[in-house]
Amino acid sequence: MMRPAQLSSFKPLLLKEMKLFLITSIVCNILILPAQSQDPHEDHNKANKHMHQLSVEELAQRFEDPSRDAWQKPDQVIALLGNIKGKTVVDIGSGSGYFTFRLAEKGARVVAADVDEDFQKFIAHKKEELDYSDDQVRLKKIPYDSPMLGMGSADAVIIVNTYHHIEDRVPYFEEVYQGLTPEGVLMIVDFKKQKFDGGVPGPPLEMRISKDQVLEELKRSGFKSFEVDTDLLEYQYIVRAVK
Repeated sequence: MMRPAQLSSFKPLLLKEMKLFLITSIVCNILILPAQSQDPHEDHNKANKHMHQLSVEELAQRFEDPSRDAWQKPDQVIALLGNIKGKTVVDIGSGSGYFTFRLAEKGARVVAADVDEDFQKFIAHKKEELDYSDDQVRLKKIPYDSPMLGMGSADAVIIVNTYHHIEDRVPYFEEVYQGLTPEGVLMIVDFKKQKFDGGVPGPPLEMRISKDQVLEELKRSGFKSFEVDTDLLEYQYIVRAVK
């Protein structure tokens, strides 16, 4: 049993320990709380945050703007895939379906793959309006970290204006590689990492990924043969990769 003198000397130590405990608890709570209250998009990179400053309706209006055809040249881009009639083409990052329905017009069986449920609804509505069957256009919601492709399930994969949104790209494109048929083609269209005069499409320069980095990452993912076009599109490069 403590004597009065011992108890009085013990109290300051006890108070110090209690204060330390309270400070530690507060600091831990400060560190933990932001993770518990994060927006669904906050775990992803700056390109995703930048894009989602606009609503899906505003983004769809921008993606579907007829003036986009002049710099995107969708028919000429699709032509680089070769004959896609009757083939399965996966449009990763399909968004509003700008390329999805043009691919379907060429006779492809298109899988419109996107991470956003609202974009999937937009494509579903457009698909109904244009009277496409499920065999012609199929919707597929995918996670941020996987294309969700079955082994050898795609004759071609096209990724337009989306490469710079994907994180952990080497394992991601290892899955794309496995998902392609033996003669399958991967086509990536993204923005050149260079400055242009005037108002130009695309994300800020610091969010863009150079074609050289794309090639290096795809080589690490297993791809061995490449064709690169920097002339067809003014603001973008096209990388065509095969196994």
